[in-house]
Amino acid sequence: MSVVKNYLSLIKFSHTIFAMPFALIGFSLGIYKLATINLDLSQDIGIEDLLNRNPWVLLLLVVLCMVFARSAAMAFNRYLDRQFDAKNPRTAIREIPAGILKADSVLLFTIFCGVAFVATTWFINPLCFYLSPVALVVVLGYSYTKRFTALCHLVLGVGLSLAPIGAYLAVTGVFDWLPLLFSFTVICWVSGFDIIYALQDEEFDKNNQLHSIPAALGKVRALIVSRSLHMLSAGFVIGAGLLGDFTFIYWIGVAVFVGMLVYQHSIVKPTDLRRVNIAFMTANGIASVVFAVFVIADIFFG
Repeated sequence: MSVVKNYLSLIKFSHTIFAMPFALIGFSLGIYKLATINLDLSQDIGIEDLLNRNPWVLLLLVVLCMVFARSAAMAFNRYLDRQFDAKNPRTAIREIPAGILKADSVLLFTIFCGVAFVATTWFINPLCFYLSPVALVVVLGYSYTKRFTALCHLVLGVGLSLAPIGAYLAVTGVFDWLPLLFSFTVICWVSGFDIIYALQDEEFDKNNQLHSIPAALGKVRALIVSRSLHMLSAGFVIGAGLLGDFTFIYWIGVAVFVGMLVYQHSIVKPTDLRRVNIAFMTANGIASVVFAVFVIADIFFG
């Protein structure tokens, strides 16, 4: 149990709270889409096999994909950044620099999770299986981006944005605009709050030739970029609400989501970073979970 606890700490399992709710939104949209398709029409468009699948088994597979992909990405990030983490007082307590876990063991864990992710997609549908290496390249590739571009925050956002569209593909096997709008929401939302989190390492990044928006623009302008991204994120959830013709239940979720975006910018100032962790974890955790609850409630009961 001690080893399990160390690996859960390594991959920050609690941060699953960010992307998992959006994956459940994508999954729910897919289930609703299939449920509303005419059974006679389904034979013409070749999805009769999808209609006959057990949704609970499919949900389990989607959750496993999320866990494996995210675990591989986080473990690889910790493995690749271990030397930088050892130099940074804020991150020196992490498992590898602190000697709690060996670097080689973390690399093996990364490989296992990556293989498990691809293997799990095999049991979902051919499209997800064929796209799984692309998804892995995106989520693992993020770990390199801070070495050469300040746009690393956007790459992280793209990685997490695969959750809603990936879950929708797992159910339906096709792309659609509504889950894509939720993916765009995640890109801007995650990129924005990752910039806020990176404010803590502005000086360290500059001194160690690492790239980030705060290191490139300074705290004041970085917060302006973050605020702009969060405004775009709010725009996408509003656009999704209009496109999906949701009821008032959805809009309550939107109000909470946007409210949490406003709240985190109200408590983080360029000269006061004491509440960055509250903005990062608490505000965004509430935003994702509450928003997902209302969206899913609207999908099935609205």
